[in-house]
Amino acid sequence: MTAATVRGTGARRIPAPVARAALVAALIAVWQVAPMVGLVDPRLLPPPSVVGPMIVQLFGEAGFRGHLATTLLETVVAFLVSVPVGFILAILIGENKYTSDVFKPLVFFVFSIPKSIFLPLFIFAFGISFQQKVAFGVFSTLFIVMMLSFAAIESVRRDHLVVARSYGATRMQTVLRVYLPGMTPVLLEAIRVSMIFNFTGILLAEMYASREGLGNVIEQWGQGFQLDRLMATIVVIAAIAIVFNETIRALESRCEHWRE
Repeated sequence: MTAATVRGTGARRIPAPVARAALVAALIAVWQVAPMVGLVDPRLLPPPSVVGPMIVQLFGEAGFRGHLATTLLETVVAFLVSVPVGFILAILIGENKYTSDVFKPLVFFVFSIPKSIFLPLFIFAFGISFQQKVAFGVFSTLFIVMMLSFAAIESVRRDHLVVARSYGATRMQTVLRVYLPGMTPVLLEAIRVSMIFNFTGILLAEMYASREGLGNVIEQWGQGFQLDRLMATIVVIAAIAIVFNETIRALESRCEHWRE
C-alpha cells in the first residue's frame, strides 16, 4: 500500500466526535427498540421514551430537587476536603525517601481494603447525618488522591528540585514553584479519577442509611419497583459525572504545555 493510499484512507475516517455521537445514538436506539420488540421486559428496562419525560417530571418536583442539592453539596464538601488533604499528605510522605518507605506501603494497604465495610463505623460515629456522608466521602477519596499524588510527585523532574534547593528555596517555595507546576497535568488526572470515588462513596452512604439524597431515592424507588423513576435518576447521575469529567478534561488540555 502506497503512502498516498494510506493518507487517503485516513482522510476518509469519520471524525472521532461524530463517531462517538453516532455510537451513543445507536445505544439509545437499541435501548428504545429492545423493550418494544420483547427482548427485555419494559417494566424492568423502561425505554428512553418513558425515561426522558420522567426526568423532566422529576425536576419539576421540589422533593427531587432537594435530594439532588443535598447530594451535590455533600459531594462538593467531601471533595474540597479530601483533595487538598490528600495532596498535602502525599507531599509530606513522598518528598522524603525515609517517610516514603515507611508510609507508602501502608497507604497502598489501606487502599486495597473495600471502604464499604467501614460504613457502619461512620454511622455509629456520626449518626445518619450530613457529616456522616461527608466523612465517608472523604474516607473513600483520600487514599486514591494520595496514591495518584505519589505518581504525580514522581513525575516532577529531579533536576528542577536540585536547582531549587541549590538556590535555597524553602519547602513551601519548592512545593509552590516546583512540585505544583510539575504535578499539575498528572494531578488533574488524579482529581478526575478521585471525583468518581468521591461521588460513589457519597451515593453508597446515602443508599445504606440516609433520609435524603439521590442515593436514598434510588434505594426507595428500587425497593418500590418504580423503575421509570429509578432509571431517570440514574441518567441524571450519569450526566452529572460526565459534566464534571469533561470539565476537568478541558482543564487538562489547557495545562498540557506544562508536561514539557
